[in-house]
Amino acid sequence: MKLSICTDVMGNLSFTEMLDKCLALGVEGVEMTGGGWSRAPHFRADELLSDKGLLESKLKELAARGLEISALNCSGNPLDPGALGERHRKEIEQTIRLAGEIGVKKIVTMSGLPAAAPGDSVPNWLVYTKSWPDEMPERDRYQWEGCALPYWHGLVELADEVGVEKFALENFSAMLVWNPETLFRLRNAVGLKVGMNLDPSHLFWKGADPIASARALGDAIHHCHGKDTRIERGLADVNGLLELKEVTDVANRAWNYVAVGAGHDLQWWKEFFSVVRMVGYNDWVSLEMEDFTMSTEAGIQSSIDALQATISR
Repeated sequence: MKLSICTDVMGNLSFTEMLDKCLALGVEGVEMTGGGWSRAPHFRADELLSDKGLLESKLKELAARGLEISALNCSGNPLDPGALGERHRKEIEQTIRLAGEIGVKKIVTMSGLPAAAPGDSVPNWLVYTKSWPDEMPERDRYQWEGCALPYWHGLVELADEVGVEKFALENFSAMLVWNPETLFRLRNAVGLKVGMNLDPSHLFWKGADPIASARALGDAIHHCHGKDTRIERGLADVNGLLELKEVTDVANRAWNYVAVGAGHDLQWWKEFFSVVRMVGYNDWVSLEMEDFTMSTEAGIQSSIDALQATISR
């Protein structure tokens, strides 16, 4: 396994400063985030597709430092029924075309989440029982067969056309693909190009065991994020884990995204990466840093130290 970092966390730095920071941290690659919900300026697909000189210059800067692109990340909701979905679909397509042009084989993104019925204007995460109300099976059918499957068949065709080999879908909340079971539902329908970006942080607060998830996924693991979650003692016992507070309201939340090792100890992370490697994944692990309980600098360094000590080389 090799260590990279999602560049979103360094969106305040210039491209050159960001690369120098990565070099100083000791990572071997960068997961370039650009498009979708990321506003990081470093590697925007629309800019680079239209300015080949700029693209060549940035690739030369990467090569000069011995850094690789672990993946292109364009995470958003391409199935949103409004203008957001239209923008995200365009940016994901541009990201795929850029990957094909520069030889990057992996796209990290999200499955998307549509509305529950034609004409609805808001995405609807249907995670309550299909037994009630009576309309639930039709809503499920519409989201998957009416929206997701046609869209993903099209993305797989585009990836085939340009030479992209893998989609790695983050098991994020409020997405159709949010755990191994839903990943296999999509993968079985559209093909093996679609796999999971296994992110333990989201599985923790959903009550899953990421190590068991890794065993179940096997070769459907296409990417891995190094990101931790802490279930906050006492608070989760009162209100459960469906947390609606702002991510910055860390003292009052039932759970928080934290630096790697601040939620689960290094022994847990060693076992996790050992199992991930054992089931067949021996590729990039990308730090995604979203800890608001400490400074960004401290969170990055603490996480890098923990990942360097635990990933399976």
